Amino acid sequence: MSDTAKSDKKNREALGYEIIDNTDKKRFEIHIDGKIALEDYEFFTTSAGEKGIEYKHTEVPEELGGRGIAGYLVKYILDDAAAKNLRVKPTCPYVKSYIDKHPEYQDNSVFHNATP
Repeated sequence: MSDTAKSDKKNREALGYEIIDNTDKKRFEIHIDGKIALEDYEFFTTSAGEKGIEYKHTEVPEELGGRGIAGYLVKYILDDAAAKNLRVKPTCPYVKSYIDKHPEYQDNSVFHNATP
């Protein structure tokens, strides 16, 4: 495991949130107190031939609200996409809003910087 991957895992564990890429269901998941917060995704290819990932839906159970879980999950998935050189298509309103507020992610978003 690379130093970056170890550091990323350590940071996630420090907050108590382990993010799982459930490839069968095409979603990232955080399991907390028997509940699942998630982000649904789908892979795509842009008209320019670039590989990408579409973030379709963010869901945090009401019982887990107010803990910053959605923001934590979205930051993770955007960093993960960048590390994998995947363009991001934020069709989920929460993910798009997060990118709107965090310009460091806008260059990688097809809605903020280029045509899908």
